[in-house]
Amino acid sequence: MPTIGPGSFILIVVVALLIFGPKKLPELGKAAGNTLREFKNATKGLADDDTDKKKENQ
Repeated sequence: MPTIGPGSFILIVVVALLIFGPKKLPELGKAAGNTLREFKNATKGLADDDTDKKKENQ
């Protein structure tokens, strides 16, 4: 999978500013961060459950 270069990143930021405006971007970033944090916590809980089940079966 190709990585995003600096030119592509700048283009994405400019397009995001044009679409959402500078006042809305911090709110979108905060919402995305919260979503990722919740997803990480949920998957961590699933992984912990799997290890607990493996220990019980042994």
